[in-house]
Amino acid sequence: MRVLAIDHGTVRMGIALSDELGMLAHPHPFIAAEPFTEFLKQLKVLLKNNEVEQILVGMPRNMDGSYGSAALKVQGFVAVLRESIVTPIKMWDERLTSTQANRMLSDVGIKKHLRREKVDGMAAAILLQSYLESISG
Repeated sequence: MRVLAIDHGTVRMGIALSDELGMLAHPHPFIAAEPFTEFLKQLKVLLKNNEVEQILVGMPRNMDGSYGSAALKVQGFVAVLRESIVTPIKMWDERLTSTQANRMLSDVGIKKHLRREKVDGMAAAILLQSYLESISG
Protein backbone atom coordinates (compact mmCIF):
# COMPACT_ATOMS: atom_id res chain seq x y z
CA MET A 1 0.00 0.00 0.00
CA ARG A 2 1.40 3.40 -0.99
CA VAL A 3 1.04 6.08 1.71
CA LEU A 4 1.62 9.83 1.49
CA ALA A 5 2.41 11.76 4.68
CA ILE A 6 1.81 15.45 5.27
CA ASP A 7 3.57 17.50 7.94
CA HIS A 8 1.16 20.44 8.16
CA GLY A 9 2.56 23.94 8.24
CA THR A 10 1.23 27.43 7.66
CA VAL A 11 3.92 28.23 5.08
CA ARG A 12 5.08 24.82 3.80
CA MET A 13 3.51 21.37 3.83
CA GLY A 14 6.13 18.68 4.32
CA ILE A 15 5.49 15.68 2.08
CA ALA A 16 6.81 12.11 2.16
CA LEU A 17 5.88 9.03 0.15
CA SER A 18 6.28 5.39 0.98
CA ASP A 19 7.80 2.99 -1.50
CA GLU A 20 5.49 0.65 -3.43
CA LEU A 21 5.87 -2.06 -0.77
CA GLY A 22 4.88 0.30 2.04
CA MET A 23 8.13 -0.30 3.91
CA LEU A 24 10.27 2.82 3.48
CA ALA A 25 9.45 6.52 3.69
CA HIS A 26 11.08 8.98 1.32
CA PRO A 27 11.02 12.78 1.73
CA HIS A 28 9.47 14.71 -1.15
CA PRO A 29 9.89 18.43 -1.88
CA PHE A 30 7.52 20.55 0.19
CA ILE A 31 4.37 22.09 -1.26
CA ALA A 32 3.57 25.71 -0.41
CA ALA A 33 0.59 25.89 1.96
CA GLU A 34 -0.87 28.95 0.24
CA PRO A 35 -2.75 29.48 -1.89
CA PHE A 36 -4.65 26.46 -0.65
CA THR A 37 -6.25 25.77 -4.04
CA GLU A 38 -2.77 25.39 -5.56
CA PHE A 39 -1.68 23.13 -2.68
CA LEU A 40 -4.74 20.96 -3.26
CA LYS A 41 -4.09 20.80 -7.00
CA GLN A 42 -0.49 19.68 -6.47
CA LEU A 43 -1.54 17.17 -3.82
CA LYS A 44 -4.12 15.60 -6.15
CA VAL A 45 -1.47 15.21 -8.86
CA LEU A 46 0.86 13.47 -6.37
CA LEU A 47 -1.93 11.16 -5.21
CA LYS A 48 -2.83 10.17 -8.76
CA ASN A 49 0.71 9.84 -10.16
CA ASN A 50 1.85 7.70 -7.22
CA GLU A 51 -1.34 5.65 -6.81
CA VAL A 52 -1.56 6.63 -3.14
CA GLU A 53 -4.04 4.56 -1.13
CA GLN A 54 -3.82 6.44 2.17
CA ILE A 55 -2.89 9.89 3.45
CA LEU A 56 -1.25 10.28 6.84
CA VAL A 57 -1.39 13.72 8.46
CA GLY A 58 0.81 14.58 11.42
CA MET A 59 -1.18 15.51 14.52
CA PRO A 60 0.76 17.82 16.81
CA ARG A 61 0.50 16.96 20.48
CA ASN A 62 2.00 18.49 23.55
CA MET A 63 4.63 16.47 25.38
CA ASP A 64 2.02 15.42 27.96
CA GLY A 65 -0.15 14.01 25.15
CA SER A 66 -2.74 16.78 25.20
CA TYR A 67 -3.82 18.76 22.15
CA GLY A 68 -3.14 22.48 21.73
CA SER A 69 -3.98 25.20 19.22
CA ALA A 70 -1.78 23.65 16.51
CA ALA A 71 -3.86 20.46 16.74
CA LEU A 72 -7.05 22.46 16.15
CA LYS A 73 -5.52 23.90 12.95
CA VAL A 74 -4.61 20.42 11.75
CA GLN A 75 -8.10 19.11 12.52
CA GLY A 76 -9.57 21.94 10.44
CA PHE A 77 -7.11 21.18 7.63
CA VAL A 78 -8.06 17.49 7.68
CA ALA A 79 -11.78 18.36 7.62
CA VAL A 80 -11.26 20.43 4.46
CA LEU A 81 -9.12 17.70 2.89
CA ARG A 82 -11.82 15.10 3.53
CA GLU A 83 -14.29 17.28 1.60
CA SER A 84 -11.90 17.56 -1.36
CA ILE A 85 -10.19 14.17 -1.61
CA VAL A 86 -11.57 10.64 -1.63
CA THR A 87 -8.33 9.00 -0.45
CA PRO A 88 -8.68 7.83 3.18
CA ILE A 89 -6.96 10.12 5.71
CA LYS A 90 -5.50 9.08 9.04
CA MET A 91 -3.93 11.31 11.68
CA TRP A 92 -0.71 10.24 13.42
CA ASP A 93 1.22 11.62 16.39
CA GLU A 94 4.02 13.84 15.13
CA ARG A 95 5.70 14.83 18.40
CA LEU A 96 9.34 15.83 17.93
CA THR A 97 9.50 14.96 14.19
CA SER A 98 10.71 18.45 13.25
CA THR A 99 13.28 18.37 16.04
CA GLN A 100 14.52 14.97 14.85
CA ALA A 101 14.61 16.16 11.25
CA ASN A 102 16.65 19.25 12.14
CA ARG A 103 19.08 17.14 14.16
CA MET A 104 19.51 14.59 11.35
CA LEU A 105 20.12 17.29 8.74
CA SER A 106 22.58 19.03 11.04
CA ASP A 107 24.40 15.76 11.70
CA VAL A 108 25.01 15.25 7.97
CA GLY A 109 26.40 18.77 7.67
CA ILE A 110 23.56 20.66 6.03
CA LYS A 111 23.90 24.32 6.94
CA LYS A 112 21.09 25.93 8.92
CA HIS A 113 19.94 28.25 6.11
CA LEU A 114 19.64 25.26 3.72
CA ARG A 115 17.80 23.06 6.24
CA ARG A 116 14.62 25.15 6.12
CA GLU A 117 13.63 23.76 2.70
CA LYS A 118 14.46 20.17 3.62
CA VAL A 119 13.22 19.89 7.20
CA ASP A 120 9.51 19.65 6.33
CA GLY A 121 9.93 16.69 3.99
CA MET A 122 12.29 15.00 6.42
CA ALA A 123 9.81 15.49 9.29
CA ALA A 124 7.06 13.98 7.08
CA ALA A 125 9.36 11.03 6.29
CA ILE A 126 10.06 10.44 10.00
CA LEU A 127 6.32 10.57 10.68
CA LEU A 128 5.59 8.18 7.83
CA GLN A 129 8.36 5.75 8.77
CA SER A 130 7.03 5.47 12.33
CA TYR A 131 3.60 4.69 10.94
CA LEU A 132 4.91 2.11 8.46
CA GLU A 133 6.84 0.37 11.22
CA SER A 134 3.75 0.28 13.45
CA ILE A 135 1.66 -1.50 10.81
CA SER A 136 4.34 -3.93 9.65
CA GLY A 137 4.25 -5.97 12.73
